[in-house]
Amino acid sequence: MFPNIRMRRLRSGKIRNLVRETNLSVDDLIYPIFVDETTDSAMEVPSMEGVMRLPLSEVADEAKRIADLGINGVIIFGIPSEKDEIGSCAYGDEDIVQQATREIKEDLGDDLLVITDVCMCEYTSHGHCGIIDPKSKDVINDETLPILGQIAVSHVRAGADMVAPSGMMDGMIGAIRNSLDEENFENVPIMSYAAKYSSSFYGPFRDAADSCYSFGDRSTYQMDPANSDEALREVELDIMEGADIVMVKPALPYLDIIRRIKDEFGMPTAAYNVSGEYAMIKAAAANGWLDGDRAMYESLLSIKRAGADMILTYFAKELATMLQK
Repeated sequence: MFPNIRMRRLRSGKIRNLVRETNLSVDDLIYPIFVDETTDSAMEVPSMEGVMRLPLSEVADEAKRIADLGINGVIIFGIPSEKDEIGSCAYGDEDIVQQATREIKEDLGDDLLVITDVCMCEYTSHGHCGIIDPKSKDVINDETLPILGQIAVSHVRAGADMVAPSGMMDGMIGAIRNSLDEENFENVPIMSYAAKYSSSFYGPFRDAADSCYSFGDRSTYQMDPANSDEALREVELDIMEGADIVMVKPALPYLDIIRRIKDEFGMPTAAYNVSGEYAMIKAAAANGWLDGDRAMYESLLSIKRAGADMILTYFAKELATMLQK
C-alpha cells in the first residue's frame, strides 16, 4: 500500500482544519459558581487557582462576565452560613442558592442558563448527601428523597432553568420529577449526575464548597471506580425516571464511560471536568511542567471526543477567552 496511502497528506495547514473530527465550542461549556453566604468579599479557593467563592453581592456581576464570554450556562453551588443534621438551609426561599438564582435571573433573564446543584452535602453538619441513620451512620435513602424534591422545587421557584441532582440516591430522579410536576414545573429539565464515581479527584471541590464529611466516606452511594456496566444501569434507571440529560463525573478518568453511555443511549450527555482534574493541570503549569493552555485544550477536547455534548469545567472562562482569540 505504501506509498499510495500517506496519512500525513491531510495534516498540513488548512487541510488539517478541514478534516478535524472534533471541535470545541463555547457552546459546549458550563461554568460552576460558588456562592458563599459567610463572606462579604470574593475569596480564591486555595487549591483551585483562579476559582472564587463569591458573596451574594458579586454573583450577578460574575454571571454577566460569563455571559459576555458567550458561555451559555452556569451551575450554582451554595455555601450556607448555618448547617444542621438535615440540611434545612438548602430549601428555604431565602437560602443562598435561591437568592443567587434570583439575582442572576433578574439581571440577565434568558441570556444565561442557570442550573442548580441539588444535594445536601453542603448544608449538612456531617457533610453527607442525605439523612443519616444515627446507629449505622449510613445515609437513609428513602427519607432523603422528599427533601431533594423540596430543594429542587425551591430552586425552580426562584428561577432556575434546570436542576442537577448530584447525591446518587436511588430513586432521586423520579422523586424530583414528581415534585416538580406537582408544582406545575413539568417543563423544567433535570440533568442527572447519573454516573458519579466515588473519586479521589473531588478534593479541591470540598475546599470550594465546604462539603467535607465528618466521618466515613461516600462509597456506599457513589459508584465504585472499578465498575463500567453498573454505570449503564444507573443511567438507564435515571432515564426511565425522567432525566433529560445524564452526566458522568469525573470526566478524564472515565472517558470510556462517557463513550459507552453515549453509544448505548444516544442521550444528551454531560461530563464534569472536576476540581482535581483542574488543579492538576494548574499545578503542573505553575511548575513549568506543562503548557497550561495546551493541556487545558487537549483535556477538554478529549472529553468532547469521547462523546460529551456539554462540559462542566472550571476552565470555561479561560477556554472561552482562548476561543475568542
